[in-house]
Amino acid sequence: MEPFRIPSPHRTPPGPPHPPPAAPHPSALGRRRRRPPRQSGGGPRSRPPRGLPRAPPSSTVHVFPGTNDPRISPPHGDPQPGPPGARKELRPKEPIMSPGSRRANYNLEGVSVKMFLRGRPITMYVPSGHVGFRPELPPERLQLDWVYGYRGRDSRSNLHVLGSGELIYFIACVVVLLHVPLRRQRHYLRHSDCVRCLAVHPDRLRVATGQAAGVDKDGKPLQPVVHIWDSATLLTLQQIGLGSFERGVGSLAFSCADQGSYLCVVDDSNEHMMSVWDCARGTKLAEVKSTNESVLSVEFNPQDSSSIITSGKSHVYFWTWSGATLTKKQGIFGKYKKPKFIQCFVFDAAGDVLTGDSEGNILTWTRAGDGRGVGKGGKETYQIGQQTRAHEGSVFALCRRRDGTVLSGGGKDRRVLSWSPALSLLQEAEIPERFGAVRTIAEGPGEELLVGTTRNALLRGTLSGGFTAIVQGHTDEVWGLATHPTRCLFLTCGHDRQLCLWDGQEHALAWSLALEDTGLCADFHPGGQVVVVGLLTGRWVVLDTETQQPLAGGSDGNEQLSVVRFSPDGAFLAIGSHDNVIYIYSVTEEGRRYNRFGRCTGHSSFITHLDWSKDGHFIMSNSGDYEILYWDVAGGCKLLRNRFESRDREWASYTCVLGFHVFGVWPDGSDGTDINSLCRSHHERLVAVADDFCKVHLFQYPCARPKAPSHVYGGHGSHVTNVRFTHDDGHLVSLGGKDTGVFQWRVLGGPSPEPR
Repeated sequence: MEPFRIPSPHRTPPGPPHPPPAAPHPSALGRRRRRPPRQSGGGPRSRPPRGLPRAPPSSTVHVFPGTNDPRISPPHGDPQPGPPGARKELRPKEPIMSPGSRRANYNLEGVSVKMFLRGRPITMYVPSGHVGFRPELPPERLQLDWVYGYRGRDSRSNLHVLGSGELIYFIACVVVLLHVPLRRQRHYLRHSDCVRCLAVHPDRLRVATGQAAGVDKDGKPLQPVVHIWDSATLLTLQQIGLGSFERGVGSLAFSCADQGSYLCVVDDSNEHMMSVWDCARGTKLAEVKSTNESVLSVEFNPQDSSSIITSGKSHVYFWTWSGATLTKKQGIFGKYKKPKFIQCFVFDAAGDVLTGDSEGNILTWTRAGDGRGVGKGGKETYQIGQQTRAHEGSVFALCRRRDGTVLSGGGKDRRVLSWSPALSLLQEAEIPERFGAVRTIAEGPGEELLVGTTRNALLRGTLSGGFTAIVQGHTDEVWGLATHPTRCLFLTCGHDRQLCLWDGQEHALAWSLALEDTGLCADFHPGGQVVVVGLLTGRWVVLDTETQQPLAGGSDGNEQLSVVRFSPDGAFLAIGSHDNVIYIYSVTEEGRRYNRFGRCTGHSSFITHLDWSKDGHFIMSNSGDYEILYWDVAGGCKLLRNRFESRDREWASYTCVLGFHVFGVWPDGSDGTDINSLCRSHHERLVAVADDFCKVHLFQYPCARPKAPSHVYGGHGSHVTNVRFTHDDGHLVSLGGKDTGVFQWRVLGGPSPEPR
């Protein structure tokens, strides 16, 4: 069952205040969709938002010259929007123009353009002196530089060491190859959805990875597939099983006895179809329905490729493969209690099978009659020869070392134990609580061990010397992101209530601390020594970035905060809330003292984004019902009723997703929830966009033409929640929602810096 999730920001607005008679209420139109639960963590959403009428086929983005002529209606038969209800007096009168084209053409003589989202008009005024241009791809490109995080919370056997000495693991749609001494990452990026399992060939060079199914941008299901690829060149050697697997690939394994000629795959369908493939030819040799229960692990017998074992919920099966047939024998528990789950197993030096289960036991399985390991032939039965009490709680991992000893990792007790071949305890170590339980164990060089944990961390160390983290990440949805004004540092926060400061230069976690509640937004003071974080409860807290000590805080309303933003001179702090209000605080003592200055009231739905003008006197804001409003903060937080007068104002940042300079980023057919975040570069040449379909886009700025082209980058396995450029525009940081990934992209190309 999917655990209860705290509602995502920008997705659950407050109830409607004054429903108008002719049009859907703004707060209903602004409601963000809840995505379907994703056990696999992959794929864009595939259903309309709850509580909203299904958008008609013509509900798309249309742009045409602004006009007050009632004869001009949205193209393709979209319903004429009704009056905006109680907020009608706040809407400025638009300049009257002659009727323009009904197509998506740009009129250089016009003073405004209109864009329609779900039938609602959004009017944007053209800056004076604006010269139209042909939209082009930006010369800059993105290259994935570093991935922070690891998928340990719900994956198994996903950490290995290659012949090159690199660690290999996965998160989201990316397979990461990490060289720890050189602090270097490489990435395999050919998967179209979340990677679910990983196996390394006996040559320690080739790798097989399986992915989830997911859906495409239009909601059509995608087919899961297994990639076999070369870890040295990152080239795909074979794609296996396209069209053969359902839902996703749950587990896989290479054979060992014949130099890795075969691959066994178990999918995530109801019957958990098990198949054997020829790796070189990519052909299926045998297939069978394995069980209706969950299958957690599969392995070939290292001494005999005709023997395969699977384990999972309430079962361990011993399979015999012959030609096109696979036959199974169920392990007999006899006088021993049958565990609910058998999570892992390993072959010992004698060929017997050791299984780790949810009762905390290690069971030794032998073939009935001779006490030897699993061999050829399908007529024998397999029974438990020995039971060893190992852990309090589940045994999540087993690993056989080069010297024949066995390692086990516990869930509840967080211990790593070393056992002799006869299963007598030799040594133990405990993983620190902050890293979670042991998920998987791999053997490094010499005495070194590598441990993956349930809190998405990778640890390195020894049983005698203890363990330290080499990879850390968030454990739940990530939303808040802020980049340091002068250094390559950035801050993230999310539903796991962790606030993390990352060093983008060293590619490491600088520090993390626990928040009192879910963190949804953050921003650095221009001085860089202070950061403010907005929480789900409506509270906000100010912290010193050096000492991590709280300096100030407050509470505005009892609804979640969507955005916090300092003015460019640091004199004001603006806090956008889901109660439709922007709260303004005056800031003194270099960000350490805050006093309520005023409230910006006038939005008819929750605040989603806001930006300050370069002089620090004005704010531009967006809301959940697609309003664009402007505020005179220095003049008393007044709403600027004539929006036409703000057309030439220059903005210190551009993160509002609605505005003349960025309306070209919206895709055709959008319903208004497809773009989660937007960020203009500091040199004002680029716009980065985070969308709801797992993609990061790079546009040219300004992007004031419909259907503007962009560079598109995959890698995330969930809706991308936020994007921000670093202080020097050398990198872009993006956040995955449910995939918990934090991606750092390097910005390549572009014009040479201007001489100073």
